[in-house]
Parts: sequence; C-alpha cells; structure tokens
Amino acid sequence: MAELGSTAKRLKNVAASAASRYAYHALHKRQAWQLIDSMTSRGGLRRDDALFEQCDAYARDVFGSDKYSPWLKAYTVLSGTFKEGWIPDNYYGAVVVERLKGAYGAVSDCKAISNRLFHTDLLPDVAYAVNGLLCTASLDRIEPGDLKKHLFDKTEKVVFKRDSGGQGKSVSVYDAGSFPHETTVFGNGVFQSYIVQHPFFDAFDTQSVSTLRLTTVVEDDLHVSCRAAYLRMPRRADTHVKSETAVKVVVNVADGRLGVTGYLPDWVPVTRHPDSNEAFADHVVPNFQGCVEACVALHRQMPFARTIGWDVVVDQDDRVAVMEWNGTHNDIKFSEAADGPCFADLGWQHLWRRTVPA
Repeated sequence: MAELGSTAKRLKNVAASAASRYAYHALHKRQAWQLIDSMTSRGGLRRDDALFEQCDAYARDVFGSDKYSPWLKAYTVLSGTFKEGWIPDNYYGAVVVERLKGAYGAVSDCKAISNRLFHTDLLPDVAYAVNGLLCTASLDRIEPGDLKKHLFDKTEKVVFKRDSGGQGKSVSVYDAGSFPHETTVFGNGVFQSYIVQHPFFDAFDTQSVSTLRLTTVVEDDLHVSCRAAYLRMPRRADTHVKSETAVKVVVNVADGRLGVTGYLPDWVPVTRHPDSNEAFADHVVPNFQGCVEACVALHRQMPFARTIGWDVVVDQDDRVAVMEWNGTHNDIKFSEAADGPCFADLGWQHLWRRTVPA
C-alpha cells in the first residue's frame, strides 16, 4: 500500500508539473503575440508570413517544439528579418535558467544577502529589514525609533526594495516627510541611498534615475563576458524605472554608444524620448566601460548563476553604483530582438537534449 501511495503522489506531482509548464508557455505565447500586434498596428512594423514559417521550422528543429516559435516571431517583427542563434524567452526560462542557474540564481531575490556575498562598496545599501530585524549595512542593530534618523543622516531620499520584487515593482522612494512612522510596513528588503544620476541622463529625464541593464555570462571555461546592454529611461510621471513604462535603448557593448532607435514597453519604435523629445542618436553613456568591468568582476565572485542581469547607475560624480542583480529569469528578450543574437556561441540551444540527473 505504501508503494501505491508513493506512486500516486509521483503521478500527482507530474500532472501538476505538466499543468504548470502548459500555463507557462501559454503565458509567453500571449505576451509575444501582444507585442507582435502592437508593433504591427501601432509601430508601423510588418509581419512576414514566410519568415514566420521559418520561425516555426527553426523552433521545431533546434529547440524541439513549436511552442518556442512565438518569441522568434516577435524578434523577427522587431528586427525585420530572421536570425539563427536567437534564444526564445520561454526557452530561456524553462531550460537555460533551470540548467545554468538552478537555486543559485534565486539568491538574488534576498536583497540583504548581496553585500555579504559580493563584499563591495558598489551597492548603495544603507540598512536592512529582514525577519523582524533592523540593521545597518554593517549588520549593527537599529532601534525602530532610530531607523529614520539613520537613513536620512547623509541623504535626502532613500529607496526601499522588497525581496523578490522585479520589474520595478515593490520599490518605494521616500524623503524624510513621506517616510512611514511604523517600520513593520516594509517587510523584508533593503534600504538604499537615492543616487543622483550623471548629468548626461538629464537630457532624457530629470524626474528619476535612468538605469543600465547589463547581461553577463559565465562561459564553460569560467570566462565572464558582457553580452548585452540597454538603457532604461523612466517616464516623467515615474519615481523610478518600471518595466511597464520605461523606454529602452540598446547600448553598444563595445563603446557605450546608444542606438538610433529606442522602444516603448510594447516595442513600438521611437527615435526620441517621448517626454523630453531628446534624440537617442550620437549619445555615449559616461563611464560605460567602468560599468561593464564592475559587473564582470562581481559575476566572477558568483559564477554559479551563469547569467545575471545587473541594474547599474552612473552617478553625478561619474561613479558606478550597482543597484541590484537579477539571477533568475532576467530579461533577455529585448536584447535578443533588438541587438541579438547575443548568446549564439554558447551552445544553449542544445541544453534541452541533455539529461538532468534525478
């Protein structure tokens, strides 16, 4: 009877896993087609049925299933052509993240651990609220009544980031006047100094801080390389960068130069920031090489999560600040579509064929 119970439990788990995978790929299909619809209806881009058929065949031949075709089609519409070597976003999440990160990438969801892990002054951490504890970045205890004084001792604004938050969600910006009196409202997370951005970025937006997203990869020989970069610029009404509103512009990894075309959240192309009307062309991100070097060096300290998306700011004094790292399903789809393929030489397309030890 015990064996029957064990078998039933395994079958139940398999069924739940299958349902979860179906829902995952169905969600990605909807997201990809929503972008295709917006690019073709609002963005003036066109779909090509012959290229779409090529996407279907490539998904089946290379990735083993046409469920990976929708993202290839979205990439094709944005770039205007088909490119071998692209990694579909749902394949990245279902296969690459599982095989090349596992549980190690999920460590990035726990904000207070980052400074203990990397031992760097690039993170602007000021204090932590974790499991009922309040402490400084050096892990000295803070009395609840002293938290506000500690946070605003050397800065006019602070940012609180809740654990497991992503895409700009669960982020709050406070000054001394708006800071809550009750510290239990925060949950687990990190307080960081508000960074005053380099004047370069003020040409696009002055209301909040623009961030660079850099994607680094640990190759099989442990070499770390920066594979993709783009600038995320907030809209005028935002207190911080949010995926649902940010304008994205590809940054050349070699020299930090912005692309001519940027993209709204629905991948509709624009050549100027919609609020400031500043053109993207002919701008070069200040201290971009310093940003790349900082992220590569940090990734060498945490090679087990083999792809990481870093959120980086260049401050008013040309210094690099690393706001956070994303070790789970960090965004690659925009870089793949607008600047890819970024990972074609890494053999990721073969990972689904490898047997995972039980």
